[in-house]
Amino acid sequence: MRRTAFIISLFLTLIHIRVTSQAPDSGRIILGYPVYSQYLHNGLMINPAYAGTRGSLNATLSYRMQWMGIADAPRLQTFSLHTPFKNDKVALGLEARFMQYGISRSSNVYAVYAYHIRFAKSRLSFGLKAGADISNTDYTGLLGVSRPDPVFPEEVVSYVFPNAGAGVYYSSDRIFAGLSVPSFLFYRSSGGSSTQAYHSFSEYDIIFSAGGLITFTPDFKFKPSMLLDLSMHDADKINQLDINGNFIISDLLWVGASWRTTEQVLVAHLQVNIGQQLMIGFSYDYPAGRLTNYSKGSTEFILRYEFGSKVSASNPRYF
Repeated sequence: MRRTAFIISLFLTLIHIRVTSQAPDSGRIILGYPVYSQYLHNGLMINPAYAGTRGSLNATLSYRMQWMGIADAPRLQTFSLHTPFKNDKVALGLEARFMQYGISRSSNVYAVYAYHIRFAKSRLSFGLKAGADISNTDYTGLLGVSRPDPVFPEEVVSYVFPNAGAGVYYSSDRIFAGLSVPSFLFYRSSGGSSTQAYHSFSEYDIIFSAGGLITFTPDFKFKPSMLLDLSMHDADKINQLDINGNFIISDLLWVGASWRTTEQVLVAHLQVNIGQQLMIGFSYDYPAGRLTNYSKGSTEFILRYEFGSKVSASNPRYF
Protein backbone atom coordinates (compact mmCIF):
# COMPACT_ATOMS: atom_id res chain seq x y z
CA MET A 1 0.00 0.00 0.00
CA ARG A 2 2.83 2.39 0.90
CA ARG A 3 4.58 1.54 -2.35
CA THR A 4 1.44 2.28 -4.36
CA ALA A 5 0.95 5.59 -2.59
CA PHE A 6 4.59 6.47 -3.19
CA ILE A 7 4.42 5.67 -6.90
CA ILE A 8 1.27 7.77 -7.28
CA SER A 9 2.80 10.72 -5.43
CA LEU A 10 6.06 10.47 -7.37
CA PHE A 11 4.15 10.37 -10.65
CA LEU A 12 2.13 13.44 -9.72
CA THR A 13 5.27 15.20 -8.55
CA LEU A 14 7.10 14.57 -11.80
CA ILE A 15 4.18 16.02 -13.73
CA HIS A 16 4.04 19.03 -11.44
CA ILE A 17 7.67 20.09 -11.55
CA ARG A 18 8.36 18.74 -15.04
CA VAL A 19 11.75 17.20 -14.19
CA THR A 20 11.70 14.48 -16.83
CA SER A 21 13.37 13.24 -19.93
CA GLN A 22 11.46 13.68 -23.13
CA ALA A 23 11.97 11.09 -25.83
CA PRO A 24 14.55 8.31 -25.31
CA ASP A 25 16.54 9.40 -28.36
CA SER A 26 16.86 13.03 -27.23
CA GLY A 27 17.46 12.47 -23.51
CA ARG A 28 16.27 16.03 -22.93
CA ILE A 29 16.12 17.00 -19.26
CA ILE A 30 13.35 19.52 -18.60
CA LEU A 31 14.29 21.82 -15.73
CA GLY A 32 11.18 22.22 -13.62
CA TYR A 33 9.94 25.60 -12.43
CA PRO A 34 7.97 25.07 -9.20
CA VAL A 35 4.41 26.31 -8.84
CA TYR A 36 3.79 28.47 -5.79
CA SER A 37 1.35 31.21 -4.80
CA GLN A 38 3.36 33.86 -2.98
CA TYR A 39 4.86 35.40 -6.13
CA LEU A 40 2.13 37.99 -5.53
CA HIS A 41 4.20 39.22 -2.59
CA ASN A 42 7.71 38.32 -3.78
CA GLY A 43 8.14 39.28 -7.42
CA LEU A 44 11.87 38.50 -7.46
CA MET A 45 11.16 34.76 -7.55
CA ILE A 46 9.62 35.07 -11.02
CA ASN A 47 11.51 38.05 -12.47
CA PRO A 48 15.09 39.26 -11.76
CA ALA A 49 14.16 42.76 -12.96
CA TYR A 50 12.06 43.13 -9.81
CA ALA A 51 15.25 43.53 -7.73
CA GLY A 52 15.42 46.87 -5.96
CA THR A 53 11.93 48.05 -6.97
CA ARG A 54 10.71 48.19 -3.36
CA GLY A 55 13.20 50.95 -2.61
CA SER A 56 14.96 49.34 0.36
CA LEU A 57 16.80 46.22 1.49
CA ASN A 58 14.17 43.49 1.32
CA ALA A 59 14.39 39.99 2.83
CA THR A 60 11.67 37.39 2.22
CA LEU A 61 11.20 33.80 3.43
CA SER A 62 8.47 31.40 2.39
CA TYR A 63 7.56 27.77 3.02
CA ARG A 64 5.13 25.70 0.93
CA MET A 65 3.57 22.33 1.71
CA GLN A 66 2.31 20.92 -1.58
CA TRP A 67 -0.57 18.45 -1.82
CA MET A 68 -1.10 17.77 1.88
CA GLY A 69 -2.28 14.22 2.47
CA ILE A 70 -0.12 12.72 -0.29
CA ALA A 71 3.00 10.95 0.93
CA ASP A 72 6.35 12.41 -0.20
CA ALA A 73 4.69 15.39 -1.87
CA PRO A 74 6.93 18.44 -2.52
CA ARG A 75 8.05 20.78 0.25
CA LEU A 76 9.42 24.09 -1.01
CA GLN A 77 11.40 26.75 0.85
CA THR A 78 12.40 30.03 -0.78
CA PHE A 79 14.61 32.91 0.28
CA SER A 80 15.27 36.21 -1.45
CA LEU A 81 17.29 39.30 -0.64
CA HIS A 82 17.55 42.43 -2.81
CA THR A 83 18.37 46.11 -2.46
CA PRO A 84 18.89 49.18 -4.67
CA PHE A 85 22.23 50.99 -5.05
CA LYS A 86 23.52 54.17 -6.71
CA ASN A 87 20.46 56.38 -6.49
CA ASP A 88 18.11 53.46 -7.28
CA LYS A 89 19.61 52.87 -10.74
CA VAL A 90 21.34 49.61 -9.90
CA ALA A 91 20.08 46.78 -7.69
CA LEU A 92 21.63 43.53 -6.49
CA GLY A 93 19.95 40.47 -5.08
CA LEU A 94 19.99 36.79 -4.22
CA GLU A 95 17.31 34.18 -4.72
CA ALA A 96 17.32 30.58 -3.53
CA ARG A 97 14.89 27.65 -3.59
CA PHE A 98 15.13 24.35 -1.77
CA MET A 99 12.68 21.58 -2.66
CA GLN A 100 12.25 18.00 -1.51
CA TYR A 101 9.91 15.66 -3.39
CA GLY A 102 9.92 11.92 -2.77
CA ILE A 103 13.43 10.55 -3.20
CA SER A 104 14.70 13.75 -4.87
CA ARG A 105 16.06 17.04 -3.60
CA SER A 106 16.75 20.14 -5.64
CA SER A 107 18.30 23.54 -4.95
CA ASN A 108 18.39 26.67 -7.07
CA VAL A 109 20.72 29.51 -6.11
CA TYR A 110 21.07 32.67 -8.25
CA ALA A 111 22.74 36.06 -7.95
CA VAL A 112 20.64 38.90 -9.41
CA TYR A 113 21.50 42.22 -11.07
CA ALA A 114 18.98 44.84 -12.18
CA TYR A 115 19.21 48.25 -13.83
CA HIS A 116 16.39 50.81 -13.49
CA ILE A 117 15.42 53.63 -15.84
CA ARG A 118 13.20 56.18 -14.14
CA PHE A 119 10.55 58.27 -15.84
CA ALA A 120 8.36 61.01 -14.38
CA LYS A 121 5.83 58.64 -12.79
CA SER A 122 7.08 55.16 -13.65
CA ARG A 123 10.12 52.93 -13.91
CA LEU A 124 11.45 50.41 -16.45
CA SER A 125 13.80 47.74 -15.11
CA PHE A 126 16.04 45.16 -16.76
CA GLY A 127 17.33 42.19 -14.81
CA LEU A 128 19.80 39.31 -15.13
CA LYS A 129 20.40 36.33 -12.91
CA ALA A 130 23.10 33.65 -12.93
CA GLY A 131 23.63 30.61 -10.76
CA ALA A 132 22.98 26.89 -10.69
CA ASP A 133 20.22 24.29 -10.43
CA ILE A 134 21.29 21.32 -8.32
CA SER A 135 19.41 17.99 -8.26
CA ASN A 136 20.03 14.83 -6.24
CA THR A 137 17.98 11.62 -6.53
CA ASP A 138 18.58 8.66 -4.21
CA TYR A 139 17.05 5.56 -5.80
CA THR A 140 17.86 3.45 -2.73
CA GLY A 141 14.78 5.07 -1.21
CA LEU A 142 12.48 3.28 -3.66
CA LEU A 143 10.62 0.45 -1.97
CA GLY A 144 11.04 -2.94 -3.56
CA VAL A 145 13.98 -2.00 -5.83
CA SER A 146 16.60 -4.73 -5.89
CA ARG A 147 20.28 -4.46 -6.74
CA PRO A 148 21.40 -4.54 -9.47
CA ASP A 149 18.35 -3.02 -11.16
CA PRO A 150 18.16 -2.49 -14.95
CA VAL A 151 15.87 0.57 -14.64
CA PHE A 152 17.83 2.33 -11.89
CA PRO A 153 21.44 1.14 -12.38
CA GLU A 154 22.88 3.89 -10.17
CA GLU A 155 21.92 4.30 -6.55
CA VAL A 156 22.39 8.08 -6.42
CA VAL A 157 22.19 10.44 -9.42
CA SER A 158 23.27 14.07 -8.98
CA TYR A 159 23.26 16.95 -11.44
CA VAL A 160 24.62 20.49 -11.29
CA PHE A 161 23.21 22.72 -14.02
CA PRO A 162 24.80 26.20 -14.35
CA ASN A 163 22.23 28.53 -15.81
CA ALA A 164 21.11 32.12 -16.31
CA GLY A 165 17.88 34.03 -16.88
CA ALA A 166 16.62 37.53 -17.60
CA GLY A 167 13.59 39.75 -17.34
CA VAL A 168 12.08 43.17 -17.87
CA TYR A 169 9.67 44.90 -15.47
CA TYR A 170 7.60 48.08 -15.77
CA SER A 171 5.76 49.71 -12.87
CA SER A 172 4.03 52.93 -11.91
CA ASP A 173 1.72 53.90 -9.07
CA ARG A 174 -1.21 52.22 -10.82
CA ILE A 175 0.00 49.38 -13.08
CA PHE A 176 2.79 46.86 -13.49
CA ALA A 177 3.87 44.32 -16.11
CA GLY A 178 6.78 41.91 -16.28
CA LEU A 179 8.25 39.41 -18.72
CA SER A 180 10.97 36.91 -17.83
CA VAL A 181 12.83 33.84 -19.07
CA PRO A 182 13.81 31.63 -16.09
CA SER A 183 16.44 29.57 -17.98
CA PHE A 184 18.63 30.20 -21.02
CA LEU A 185 20.38 26.82 -21.02
CA PHE A 186 19.00 23.31 -21.36
CA TYR A 187 20.50 19.88 -20.83
CA ARG A 188 20.54 16.41 -22.36
CA SER A 189 21.47 13.22 -20.61
CA SER A 190 24.44 11.53 -22.26
CA GLY A 191 24.37 8.39 -20.14
CA GLY A 192 24.55 7.87 -16.40
CA SER A 193 24.86 11.16 -14.55
CA SER A 194 26.72 12.99 -17.34
CA THR A 195 24.94 15.78 -19.22
CA GLN A 196 25.44 18.07 -22.20
CA ALA A 197 24.37 21.74 -22.17
CA TYR A 198 22.77 23.45 -25.16
CA HIS A 199 20.78 26.58 -26.02
CA SER A 200 17.56 26.82 -28.01
CA PHE A 201 15.19 29.79 -28.32
CA SER A 202 12.37 27.40 -29.16
CA GLU A 203 12.56 25.75 -25.72
CA TYR A 204 12.28 28.88 -23.56
CA ASP A 205 9.66 29.15 -20.86
CA ILE A 206 8.14 32.66 -20.79
CA ILE A 207 6.61 34.06 -17.60
CA PHE A 208 4.35 37.08 -18.04
CA SER A 209 2.71 38.92 -15.15
CA ALA A 210 0.64 42.09 -15.06
CA GLY A 211 -1.80 43.91 -12.86
CA GLY A 212 -3.06 47.22 -11.57
CA LEU A 213 -4.45 49.11 -8.61
CA ILE A 214 -8.01 50.43 -8.36
CA THR A 215 -8.59 52.95 -5.54
CA PHE A 216 -12.17 53.19 -4.29
CA THR A 217 -11.29 55.21 -1.18
CA PRO A 218 -7.95 55.94 0.53
CA ASP A 219 -8.69 53.01 2.88
CA PHE A 220 -10.11 50.54 0.35
CA LYS A 221 -8.34 49.42 -2.82
CA PHE A 222 -8.43 46.49 -5.21
CA LYS A 223 -5.45 44.91 -6.97
CA PRO A 224 -6.28 42.62 -9.92
CA SER A 225 -3.42 40.71 -11.54
CA MET A 226 -2.56 37.67 -13.63
CA LEU A 227 0.34 35.33 -14.31
CA LEU A 228 0.99 33.26 -17.44
CA ASP A 229 3.78 30.67 -17.69
CA LEU A 230 4.00 29.57 -21.33
CA SER A 231 6.25 26.91 -22.85
CA MET A 232 7.70 27.78 -26.26
CA HIS A 233 8.76 24.15 -26.67
CA ASP A 234 5.09 23.25 -26.95
CA ALA A 235 3.09 26.17 -28.33
CA ASP A 236 -0.16 24.67 -27.06
CA LYS A 237 1.07 24.12 -23.51
CA ILE A 238 0.35 26.57 -20.70
CA ASN A 239 2.33 25.59 -17.63
CA GLN A 240 0.47 27.93 -15.30
CA LEU A 241 -2.29 30.51 -15.64
CA ASP A 242 -3.45 32.43 -12.57
CA ILE A 243 -6.13 35.10 -12.32
CA ASN A 244 -5.79 37.03 -9.05
CA GLY A 245 -7.65 39.65 -7.06
CA ASN A 246 -6.75 41.25 -3.71
CA PHE A 247 -8.69 43.72 -1.60
CA ILE A 248 -6.44 46.10 0.39
CA ILE A 249 -7.91 47.52 3.57
CA SER A 250 -6.22 50.56 5.15
CA ASP A 251 -2.92 49.45 3.57
CA LEU A 252 -2.63 46.94 6.42
CA LEU A 253 -4.76 43.95 5.49
CA TRP A 254 -4.78 42.18 2.10
CA VAL A 255 -7.52 39.61 1.44
CA GLY A 256 -7.89 37.96 -1.93
CA ALA A 257 -8.12 34.88 -4.11
CA SER A 258 -6.69 33.33 -7.27
CA TRP A 259 -8.02 30.83 -9.77
CA ARG A 260 -5.30 28.60 -11.23
CA THR A 261 -6.99 27.39 -14.38
CA THR A 262 -4.28 24.92 -15.41
CA GLU A 263 -4.67 22.89 -12.20
CA GLN A 264 -8.28 23.78 -11.32
CA VAL A 265 -7.12 25.19 -7.98
CA LEU A 266 -8.73 27.99 -5.96
CA VAL A 267 -6.19 29.94 -3.88
CA ALA A 268 -7.09 32.08 -0.85
CA HIS A 269 -4.62 34.82 0.17
CA LEU A 270 -4.16 36.71 3.41
CA GLN A 271 -1.46 39.32 4.08
CA VAL A 272 -1.04 41.40 7.23
CA ASN A 273 1.36 44.33 7.50
CA ILE A 274 2.67 44.57 11.06
CA GLY A 275 4.05 48.05 11.51
CA GLN A 276 5.79 49.73 8.59
CA GLN A 277 8.35 47.07 7.72
CA LEU A 278 7.15 43.57 8.64
CA MET A 279 4.64 41.52 6.64
CA ILE A 280 3.33 38.01 7.22
CA GLY A 281 1.19 36.15 4.71
CA PHE A 282 -0.65 32.88 4.25
CA SER A 283 -2.23 31.16 1.27
CA TYR A 284 -4.27 27.99 0.89
CA ASP A 285 -4.71 26.18 -2.42
CA TYR A 286 -7.96 24.22 -2.60
CA PRO A 287 -7.96 21.56 -5.35
CA ALA A 288 -11.22 21.70 -7.28
CA GLY A 289 -10.19 19.17 -9.95
CA ARG A 290 -8.92 15.59 -9.97
CA LEU A 291 -6.73 15.96 -6.89
CA THR A 292 -9.76 16.62 -4.66
CA ASN A 293 -9.99 12.94 -3.68
CA TYR A 294 -6.26 12.60 -2.99
CA SER A 295 -5.05 15.87 -1.47
CA LYS A 296 -6.18 18.21 1.29
CA GLY A 297 -4.78 21.15 -0.62
CA SER A 298 -1.54 23.11 -0.36
CA THR A 299 -0.51 25.76 2.14
CA GLU A 300 2.13 28.46 1.93
CA PHE A 301 3.53 30.87 4.51
CA ILE A 302 5.57 34.01 3.84
CA LEU A 303 7.52 36.47 5.97
CA ARG A 304 8.93 39.73 4.56
CA TYR A 305 10.97 42.43 6.26
CA GLU A 306 11.87 45.82 4.79
CA PHE A 307 15.07 47.35 6.19
CA GLY A 308 15.28 51.13 6.15
CA SER A 309 12.62 53.84 6.15
CA LYS A 310 11.66 54.25 2.47
CA VAL A 311 8.71 51.88 2.79
CA SER A 312 6.14 53.30 5.19
CA ALA A 313 2.44 53.69 5.78
CA SER A 314 2.57 57.01 3.93
CA ASN A 315 4.51 55.47 1.02
CA PRO A 316 3.29 51.88 0.63
CA ARG A 317 4.41 49.53 -2.16
CA TYR A 318 1.65 47.64 -3.94
CA PHE A 319 3.76 46.02 -6.68
